[in-house]
Amino acid sequence: MKRGIIIGVVAVVAVLGIGVFVLYSSLGDLIKAAVERVGSEATQASVTLDGVDLDATSGKGALRGFKVGNPKGFETPAAFTLGSVSLHVDAGTVTSDPVVIKEIVIDKPEVTYELGSGGSNIDAIQKNVDAYAKQFAGSGSKSEGGGPKIVIENLYVRGGKVNVSASILQGKAMGASLPDIHLKDIGKDKGGASPADVAKQVIDSMTSKIGGAMSSIGVGKTLDSLQKTLSGTAGKAVEEITKQGEDAKGAIEEGVGAAGDKLKKLLGN
Repeated sequence: MKRGIIIGVVAVVAVLGIGVFVLYSSLGDLIKAAVERVGSEATQASVTLDGVDLDATSGKGALRGFKVGNPKGFETPAAFTLGSVSLHVDAGTVTSDPVVIKEIVIDKPEVTYELGSGGSNIDAIQKNVDAYAKQFAGSGSKSEGGGPKIVIENLYVRGGKVNVSASILQGKAMGASLPDIHLKDIGKDKGGASPADVAKQVIDSMTSKIGGAMSSIGVGKTLDSLQKTLSGTAGKAVEEITKQGEDAKGAIEEGVGAAGDKLKKLLGN
């Protein structure tokens, strides 16, 4: 009897052990799928992640090949290409709500700031994320899709770079260093944040820093100057073409009139 109970307990422990192993071994795939799905829905751009490495014991891991594309209407391949992304999850909270991430470090991200006729790609992404996050405001203890919320104790963005892309720059390359970012206790005061809320806070902070970086190298002044130059050149060209057209028209009318006079003389009129 006792032997049967012991065997039964051992079997239960083994099953639980297998369950935990399966949970941790598939956790990377779950994170990858969640990041790509929520990220793409929130930004309205293609978000891809090559893979997630996570150590079950320590809770430490890394994200590989994280890239955020551009919304429709922009031509550059990506808005954000993150360098190395390391994270430290509180392993004891993996099955809890909220899940606590002790630290995320984004090292050497590259941002491509593309200027279009209706604004920049970064502005478009920020608006999309804002609209997406509003859908889940006040949704209770669960985030979108019914998953647990997240608390991030520390999030660092370090050594970033911003490149400017715009047809009006006529091939001129412009860029600047992105100031470091440190966000603390994301979602902590609300019992956890949804992935959309986290994305909104990170995008808002990066957008602010990008704006400062662009101002530091005088991008706005350069664009205004180019626009005025191009507008002035275009205006002069239009005036010249119009003038030449009017001159040509006058010459033709004058030629036709002279030919008519000669014809009249020949006919004796």
